[in-house]
Amino acid sequence: MNDVTIRALMQIDNLQPKFAAYNGATVQGSIPLSGDTVLVGELAPGNCVFQLIDRALKASSVEATTQMVEREFGFFILRSPSNDEVVQAKDAILGELGAAMSDRLKPGIASTQIITSVEPHQAQLLNKWRKGTLVVPGQTLGIIECAPAAYVSVAANEAEKAAEIDIVEVRAVGRFGRLFISGSEDSVKTAVEAASTAIEAMEGRDA
Repeated sequence: MNDVTIRALMQIDNLQPKFAAYNGATVQGSIPLSGDTVLVGELAPGNCVFQLIDRALKASSVEATTQMVEREFGFFILRSPSNDEVVQAKDAILGELGAAMSDRLKPGIASTQIITSVEPHQAQLLNKWRKGTLVVPGQTLGIIECAPAAYVSVAANEAEKAAEIDIVEVRAVGRFGRLFISGSEDSVKTAVEAASTAIEAMEGRDA
């Protein structure tokens, strides 16, 4: 499978409670729990995701949480309470591809926004399509945009580790990933900074 591009591949240890709950409400398959380890990937061409997930499931005791193909890319999440099992799944995928973690694309932050004292009508617009916590007027809203999209999952978990925030929406599929969080101004600023730092610290090759 030499023609496959690893756009994103990351192991996220110690899934945080709110991000785990968000995933539980939105995923297709096995529900991740707080404290789990997850493997998240984004691949091109998209259809290769099915063969690679099959390989990972046969090589370990991880469970399939999500596998999907959107317009351009394939996306998946695998979960387990055991870090070792997730490592086995990751190694199986890399082995099938004849690749290493250094072959994944390096993520970058496209933009960040902090909107203080969210106006009530805008809050309601956001609440129409959010899958996580409702945005309450007057709260501060933080938005992080990154590419490749799947890396926004790391941003969400690190944001929750860093501050007391709520997860409004995590869009990890497509050309860009977007994370929407809410809370107090200080908490959101701290969370956005921590999430951005985590994304920028990840290694990989330039696109």
